[in-house]
Formats: sequence, structure tokens, C-alpha cells
Amino acid sequence: MASGTEDLKVGTLFSFHQLIVLVTGGSSGIGEMIAEAFVQNGAHVIIASRKQKELDSTTMRLNKLGPGRCEYIVADLKDKAGANALVSDVKSRVSRLNVLVNCAGASWGGPFDDFPEMGWDKLMALNVKSIFYLSAGLRPLLQKNATDVFPSRIINVASIAGIRTTDVTSGADGGLAAPGNGTFSYGPSKAAVIHLTKQMASKFAPLHINVNVVCPGVFPSRMTAYGIQVALPTLLARQPTGRIGRPSDIAGLVLFLSSLGSAHMTGSTFEIDGGSNSSGWKTKVSAPLVEQARNNSKL
Repeated sequence: MASGTEDLKVGTLFSFHQLIVLVTGGSSGIGEMIAEAFVQNGAHVIIASRKQKELDSTTMRLNKLGPGRCEYIVADLKDKAGANALVSDVKSRVSRLNVLVNCAGASWGGPFDDFPEMGWDKLMALNVKSIFYLSAGLRPLLQKNATDVFPSRIINVASIAGIRTTDVTSGADGGLAAPGNGTFSYGPSKAAVIHLTKQMASKFAPLHINVNVVCPGVFPSRMTAYGIQVALPTLLARQPTGRIGRPSDIAGLVLFLSSLGSAHMTGSTFEIDGGSNSSGWKTKVSAPLVEQARNNSKL
């Protein structure tokens, strides 16, 4: 097709009104930010997590925003049975799915010399296995109506911890774990998500399903609440942008990866950490900057 004959207007490249989206872990944290972005842009969003009270509250809030709409499914993705149950519930509600955002996840802190086996088993099951089983189970819905011009999307949420290899214990080079503990299984589980994404991208490309992975740095959430509370200066010292992530940061990236504008992108890894990983930045931070970042983390 000759240049200039396609409709390249923003409204065409970045339209979300016809999308049906499932966001796991969508009742709080980064998942909630992503769900809100889709609702504000007109999509039909289904959020899933374990806690019904939290799901109900988030759904009510998002439905007041419009113009899209939100509903929820209570789901526990700790094992294959839980993933299959969510797949069945989604299939009973919708006949197609355009975007699957795998955001459900957990962390676990413990001492290196006595780290509990459950801290490995739970994280690998929820952070990695659930992505595999959900994506496989929902493939028929994702494949329906998908084309080479407008493929369906799977967006996996990993973490910059799956790339960075700094010390994860508390102290000068850590800060997200309680004193004496470290999140030793979290980074490896997120590294597995990055690798799994590349495998899935190769498998699903002929089916017109794109698979990409986003790797957030520090964003306000329950998982990062302790680190933000007690070690924000340490975290900011590694941020060349001088701040932690905001909802608009993750929203913009995920919306782009769900749009016509990214239809030819699959198997890619996107770092969204303010340049902290690639730059190796480290400096001292002022008290006003810490206070500003602390206020922003309450968004």
C-alpha cells in the first residue's frame, strides 16, 4: 500500500472503544491503573483477583469514570485449577477477547539462609504458571476476530527485578524488604515471565496474537508500600528522573501495546523504570524531592 493511503490519524491508531479486556490483579496497584486506563478510553474491562470486597469497590469506582464499563470475577490463580476456573467464567461472559493483561502477582520476603520453600512455590505458581495456563485457555477467545492488521494482545507484567541483579535485601542496595530479609524468589520469577513471553510470542504470532512484556520499576502498590515508606531516599537515588512511576506512565505504555499503532510488535520487553536500570544512575536526593515523591505515591 502506497504511503499516505492509510488512515493514520490518532483516533484511528489509538481507539479502544471496541475492545474487551481482561486484567488479572486488576483490583489494586498496577493492575488497577491499567484497568482504569481502558475504562476511561471506552473499553469493556473484566478485572479478576481473589478479594471480592476489593473487586466490588474498584469496579464501582471505575464504572463511575466511563465511558467504558467494568465487571469483575473472583479468581484465585494459585494453581492450574484456579486458572481454568477463570477461563471458564470468562468464556461464559464474552464470546471474544481482544486483550489479556496478566498482572496478578506476589512477592515474598525471607532470610537467605532460611528462605521458605513456599516462597518459591507460591511465586512461581502465581507469577509464572498462571500466565501460561490463562493464555493457553483463553487462546480461542483471543484468536476470534484477530487479524494480521489488528491482532489480539497478551501483555504480561513482569518487573525490572527480572532484569536487574542488584542486592534485594534491605539496606543501601535494596530497600524493598524488611530488615534481615530479601525477595530472593521474586526476581527469578519475573525473569521467567520475560522468557515465557518470548516463547509465547513465537507460538501465537501465526494466530495473530501479539505477546509483549512490560517491566515496571517502582510504582505505588501494596507490594512496594514498605519500601516507599522506609527507604524512599534509597529508591530515588537510583532514579535519574527523580521520581517513581505514576498511573499515567503504565497506562500510556499498555494502551499503546493494545492499539493499532503497535500491531507489528511482538516478543518485546519494555522497561518502564525512569531509566534506573539502563543508566546505572546513583546520587543523593534532597528532602523536598523525597517528600514530593512520597506524596505522589499516595495517588
